Amino acid sequence: MSKKKFSETKLGQFLKKVGSTLVDKAEHILPESGFYGILKNLIVTDKQLTPEDKQTALKLLEMDMVEMQEVSKRWDSDMKSDSWLSKNTRPMTLIFLTISTVFIILLDSLNIDFGVKTEWIDLLKSLLITVYVAYFGSRGVEKFKAIGK
Repeated sequence: MSKKKFSETKLGQFLKKVGSTLVDKAEHILPESGFYGILKNLIVTDKQLTPEDKQTALKLLEMDMVEMQEVSKRWDSDMKSDSWLSKNTRPMTLIFLTISTVFIILLDSLNIDFGVKTEWIDLLKSLLITVYVAYFGSRGVEKFKAIGK
């Protein structure tokens, strides 16, 4: 399952570009409540979109769904592998980024004369958010799917 906000997907970017208000409406709907089915219906019934824009939006929605499925398949494949590294890369990345963040926070809190450029902090923040959402968000979605079956 994709861990991007809807506004960051291909479809979300396209809808914002053509001036549709669907992005704002859809951002608040949870994926567990049939997000993409609801979104497809919103696209079809949107009066602001031209028929060509609707067709493009539906194709981009399908591309986003395929992308999410491929990520899930890749992660499933990693977990079925016999390789210790492929099974543990994501958890080790999560641990490393969390420890790095805590370390920087401690250095800052203890008033140790240690400077970190804002570019590195921004990069660390982006990576940490991405990894947390991907790791924990995907776990939640996988559990929900398993319960649904």
